[in-house]
Amino acid sequence: MKKLAIAAAAVIAVAGPVAAQNTTLRANYGEISLSAGFTPDPYAVNVQAGGSINAPSGCSGSISEAPDFEVTYTAGSLPLIFRTQSNSDTTLIINGPDGRWYCDDDGGDNLNAYIRFDKPSSGTYDIWVGTYGGGITPATLYISELN
Repeated sequence: MKKLAIAAAAVIAVAGPVAAQNTTLRANYGEISLSAGFTPDPYAVNVQAGGSINAPSGCSGSISEAPDFEVTYTAGSLPLIFRTQSNSDTTLIINGPDGRWYCDDDGGDNLNAYIRFDKPSSGTYDIWVGTYGGGITPATLYISELN
């Protein structure tokens, strides 16, 4: 349960190039366009976390090839927060609008993942919800601008 978070308010970790994930595939559980000040906040998506491939170097978890969810976001002055809730150990891997990869394991409460962009960019966020130790498990992905 390696924690990659450096500081609670910082972007969690940036991974190197990724060969297994494919941002061009249709997201497993859909997509949404959100603008700063969106409601409801948090926006919740039920997913089956995990998959058959390993997360990229520098990240933890088993994930699917396609993103689990895709958010096209129009930024404002608020932070953008992604977190998981599950009875199992979950991880987050996000390909941000800047093309960089961000990941977390256990940055949230219990064994849940948490990634916060203090000054988010407008654009597309491709999101994978992984499982630490393999397997598939129910999870909820929350997207929020509030702490």
